[in-house]
Amino acid sequence: MARLSIIHVDLDAFFAAVEQRDRPELRGKPVIVGGDPTDKRYTRGVVSTASYEARKFGVHSAMPLRTAYQLCPQGVYLPVDGAKYQRVSHEVMAVLRRFTSEVEQVSIDEAFLDVAGSEALFGPAPEIARRIKEAVVEATGLTVSVGVATTRLVAKVASDLRKPDGLVVVQPGDEAAFLAPLEIRRLWGIGPKTAERLHGLGIATIGELAALPAETLARALGDHGATLHDRALGIDEEPVHGGGEAAKSVSHETTFAVDVTDPAEIERTLLALSEGVSARLRAGGIRAGTVAVKVRDSSFRTVTRQKHLAEPADLTEPIWRAAVELARPEVRGKKIRLLGVAATQLGAPEQISMFDVVDERARRVVNATDAVRRRYGDRAVTRASLLHRHVPSPFERDPNSAVEGRIGVPRADEEER
Repeated sequence: MARLSIIHVDLDAFFAAVEQRDRPELRGKPVIVGGDPTDKRYTRGVVSTASYEARKFGVHSAMPLRTAYQLCPQGVYLPVDGAKYQRVSHEVMAVLRRFTSEVEQVSIDEAFLDVAGSEALFGPAPEIARRIKEAVVEATGLTVSVGVATTRLVAKVASDLRKPDGLVVVQPGDEAAFLAPLEIRRLWGIGPKTAERLHGLGIATIGELAALPAETLARALGDHGATLHDRALGIDEEPVHGGGEAAKSVSHETTFAVDVTDPAEIERTLLALSEGVSARLRAGGIRAGTVAVKVRDSSFRTVTRQKHLAEPADLTEPIWRAAVELARPEVRGKKIRLLGVAATQLGAPEQISMFDVVDERARRVVNATDAVRRRYGDRAVTRASLLHRHVPSPFERDPNSAVEGRIGVPRADEEER
């Protein structure tokens, strides 16, 4: 029988909870993180996180801010402070690593742990889960919901059931019975379209999904159907990847509140995005060999272009120059809705290279700037060309994008939820 050793930890209403922790006057109030719905810069903005008080009004993540405002005009609407949330996330992950080295962070606010090797020190998995909850509160003042099971899939579903501050343990052998009464949307890989097709087959619960022959699901949904049948039974052979998978890319993008045609504004936006990407590369101690841009115009046509850099880079200038070169032919004569910059082919810098000698002065300036931002906040230093412009902060997430949730690329057989 499979061992009870997988734990899923999920911070409760993370962004909103951090704001309520840091501003006691917000406690007990409906807090919506994502931006000011009355500010034209957030015309296309969405809710990143809603406190549990706000959720009582029907507000939820990924909802348009204007809809949230209609439902909850008395709410407290705050911008996303990505740098602060990232710092708190690091603190939480450090707590988790006190209990095991097998920690796989899958988003800014959640992680899987395999505690099979930690039981001699801390006790069985449910006891470790209780200790984790206490340790996170003590270290950060935040609550987490925790699921304990034999597989990642079941542990994840379990952690979602009794939020906030929940702890759900699914004993070995009980996986299918635990999942059976739950609505099918709780299962990994079932998004709105798949749910609609399953409802058409008369399937509303995970148990009903599990009862269908795998061949029937395969005919209805292809290979994805067979996979869902296994998941409905609680079968998930994916292990916890201790330390997490190495990042394959670093990206930053923004959606304009009003479509843009001005080439100068486009170049300034690419500069801001490139600065955000380069800062994240430096923070991770890595450089990029390739730069890519994403351009979406007013007709929703999206193109991506990329080029290899002559030298791997983690400074803004070479990334920005490449981004401008790539974007220029794609934006000419068009109304631009979205711009994005990504860095790929990531790797650690060489010990000694001509690149380090050439950019030594620039690197000293950048290192000093990074230090000031870490100490005094991400907006303590900015480029003169970006002052007083409606350009996204290089160090905050796009106010028009949902920020919380799983990072990385979903498995090929999963539908984005």
